[in-house]
Amino acid sequence: MFIANVVVDFVIKGGPIMYPILAVGLVAICVVVERSIWWIQASLKRSPRLLDEVYDDLQAGAVARAVERSAGAVDPVVRLVHHGLLHPHTSMEGALEVAAGQELRAAGKFLGAMDTIVTLGPLLGLLGTVTGIMGSFSSIGGAELAVEKVTGGIGEALIATAAGLGIAIVTLIPMNYFHSRLASLQFDLEAAANNVLILAGRKGLDGAETKP
Repeated sequence: MFIANVVVDFVIKGGPIMYPILAVGLVAICVVVERSIWWIQASLKRSPRLLDEVYDDLQAGAVARAVERSAGAVDPVVRLVHHGLLHPHTSMEGALEVAAGQELRAAGKFLGAMDTIVTLGPLLGLLGTVTGIMGSFSSIGGAELAVEKVTGGIGEALIATAAGLGIAIVTLIPMNYFHSRLASLQFDLEAAANNVLILAGRKGLDGAETKP
């Protein structure tokens, strides 16, 4: 209850601009939590052992067994391989590219929103600074100098600036981490696609009849 009262008081002292800053902060929290849960689940889905077994099947020329083994996989890399193996007689390379694009799109979800939040937060804080200082100057220009109004305007400017910068900093750190995880996943997908194409070319899987 005490913390809630402090937050409410902080928002009121920050002026009207604190309401959009608060909305941006809530969106940032929701996005960071959602992406954190998604990446934790994605880490739990990875199965290097299953991927190696699929590679072994391909190296042995057992494409049907590789397709069956990779069917229903939750590992995004294994799903990529499975999607490519389902299109050996059309365009395996194109199928792998489409599957990789789908996986990367899911992994990169909301990164654009986080980038917008990182940019928007300080700008809203700067806007609060301007409006707060304008309020202070309007008080100074009055017939009767009100010290409380002047200090209130300065406090409003500082609070809005601190809130905007705080949102940007808190969002920037996880955003960079998610970008690094996305780059790592992209590398794994590209490596898997190249391995499948090499094995397909070496064993002639792209034009051969699939037999277990």
